[in-house]
Amino acid sequence: MGREYIKLINDTANALCSKVNEKVSIASKLKIESMGMFLTSIFYAIIGVIFFVLLPIAGFAPYLAIIGIFSLLTAYGVFMRRGWAIWFVMILFFGATAFSAVMIYYLPQIDVPLGLGAIGYLILTWVFTFYAWTKRNQFET
Repeated sequence: MGREYIKLINDTANALCSKVNEKVSIASKLKIESMGMFLTSIFYAIIGVIFFVLLPIAGFAPYLAIIGIFSLLTAYGVFMRRGWAIWFVMILFFGATAFSAVMIYYLPQIDVPLGLGAIGYLILTWVFTFYAWTKRNQFET
């Protein structure tokens, strides 16, 4: 009985040590199944933070706060694969397109780097919206 007990302890200790020594990737820790969806959520999170940083600079313009809030909610929804997230993506698509169009029309005459940033924001919004729309069946309903 003593040898069996010692063998069980050694097997258990070896099993625990092998689990501790395994390197676990960040993707598996975050339960990332699709890198595209992860990048989409990161994009919307970064945009939300940028718009909140720009909020006091632009004199607390309400449209920046609205886009920032929707962007952060969309980032959460896409990351957690919520069914409502695709609707938020579409709302942001139309809002960002209108916002960027106005910025692109007025800013190149005033501030070229900000106008180029608006063009980049528009292009990235279209790319990530297209990606989320094509993967919409991955969202929970």
